[in-house]
Amino acid sequence: MARGREPVSRNIYLSDEPKAEVPSVYVAGEMVTVLRFEKPCDRERTKLLGWEGRFEPVECVGKKVLVEPLKDLKSGDGFLLVVTLADAKELPFTVTARNEQFDHQVNVFPDKETKGALQSRLEYTEYRERILKEENERFRKEASSIDHALAALLARDALKMTPFRQQYVSLVKNPKGAELLVTVLTSKKPDKVAVIINLKNNSPSESWSLMEARLVAERSGEQRPFALRATQETWGPGGESGQIAVVFDASAFDLKDGLDRLVLELFRRGSGIREAWVFLDRHLLGL
Repeated sequence: MARGREPVSRNIYLSDEPKAEVPSVYVAGEMVTVLRFEKPCDRERTKLLGWEGRFEPVECVGKKVLVEPLKDLKSGDGFLLVVTLADAKELPFTVTARNEQFDHQVNVFPDKETKGALQSRLEYTEYRERILKEENERFRKEASSIDHALAALLARDALKMTPFRQQYVSLVKNPKGAELLVTVLTSKKPDKVAVIINLKNNSPSESWSLMEARLVAERSGEQRPFALRATQETWGPGGESGQIAVVFDASAFDLKDGLDRLVLELFRRGSGIREAWVFLDRHLLGL
């Protein structure tokens, strides 16, 4: 991952309209971005203007064009890439950067009605339909979940509306990254554990997003079920803060290895790095 940016693959469908916006291609330092076309490109007439000292020489290999900056571009940087296909058609692109992601591969379709373009759009539509069905099923299950309802209340500072009582608080500070105030709570009848994480993004320029949370056995890595709710999906730079709440049943401590210690892990989107972790011991929590 390029300094916390997530690689993505996407499609671009070009327009023949004279005033159509020049599409952008997002790159990251020392990472290769591949532009893939339906027709071979003309190596001699494919150029990146002003690339000297900033990029490796642009490579044109068959139907692919490879672009690799030597280092991350500065905010606002933009370079004109002109790809000429074997049929002499010229296609302009703006090579630039953005904070959260960079293009691993861009599939370019100059004509929206070609077989490849139509097939690509059909596959994407089917993919989105499948994802939406899965999300709807997940939302349906979560709507009837007591743990998700409790997590939603805790994420919105409605502790008094829940059965939880505070056990301990800890603070993790990263001057240039995330600052996390962690509160661990428990309840009796039902026996449950909750973790509230107040996250503040101290980065002056980069946003922070949660990629994944896991509740695992410390020794075996066995994953345990839990409910999670957050006040937002992304924390903006410059000190934006918000809360993540996790709730799980005390039976999650009933592990195959016989130990009574779990770890709640948070992974940051883009880098995939474990940003924070909380050790939870059944005996220390009085369960």
